[in-house]
Amino acid sequence: MILLEINNRNVEETLLLKFKNALAGHKPESIDVTVADFDGVLFHISNIKSDKTKIRTSISLKFYKELQEHGADELLKREYGDLLIDPEDGFNVSVLIDLENIPDNYEEIAQKIGLLKRNCFASVFEKYFDFQEQGLEGEKRAVIHYRNEETLYVEAKADRVTVVFSTIFKDDDDVVIGKVFMQELREGRRASHTAPQVLFSHREPPMELANTDARVGDNIGYVTFVLFPRHTNKETRDNTINLIHMFRDYLHYHIKCSKAYIHSRMRAKTSDFLKVLNRARPEQKSTEKKTITGKTFHRKE
Repeated sequence: MILLEINNRNVEETLLLKFKNALAGHKPESIDVTVADFDGVLFHISNIKSDKTKIRTSISLKFYKELQEHGADELLKREYGDLLIDPEDGFNVSVLIDLENIPDNYEEIAQKIGLLKRNCFASVFEKYFDFQEQGLEGEKRAVIHYRNEETLYVEAKADRVTVVFSTIFKDDDDVVIGKVFMQELREGRRASHTAPQVLFSHREPPMELANTDARVGDNIGYVTFVLFPRHTNKETRDNTINLIHMFRDYLHYHIKCSKAYIHSRMRAKTSDFLKVLNRARPEQKSTEKKTITGKTFHRKE
């Protein structure tokens, strides 16, 4: 299975190209690029006040205000420091690079800006990982509406952190394929005892969301991850965040890939069947006859 990249490659490569052109002595050019990412996230790369040496990268997340309640602003200040500027109109976060003052670690900076979405998401996970590490229970559950009609729930207990994704399956066959993926994840835990426990519930929310406004319905699925201290400690939490914040996109991406593969196999099989039928078609007998003089006529049956 393919693991989706946690960074936005378009943003990273665009900024790297700008850095390298500036270092090579090329004249800077204006830029105005909009990049779409998963979960309705938008990036905007542009110049400030027509100054071609100042490149601003902005990100828009519909659920950013909910992330702010869990320390998103503080985490971004820690990660980006002086690169942060006042957000562009219509966006939540903006960072600025100056092509007249390129640092030695410009590749690292371009990569870090490509991780803007990941770092926004990280705030809620880090907060509840810290709760678990400190043995705090009873803290209010985090509820992040990360997509239209889809929600992320995070809750900490003394010995674990529970992460629940609600997701919508648009087609009935998506549910079937999704259940197969969940079964594979459960089987994978048998091969690796360090893997987190994964649970899947269809139509009804899991017990952790009992007596809440969690949605129910035939096209609703809930995926629950139970993360233990070995997944949330300081040494491993970054990798855990990298993987888990992309899970919903990973699931639906592979559902679509599976459906595309099944359709391609069906078309290939249909083509094979048509070839067999064409070879099996009986030849029709001709009723055309010729006279001794060479003229032709059709004999009536």
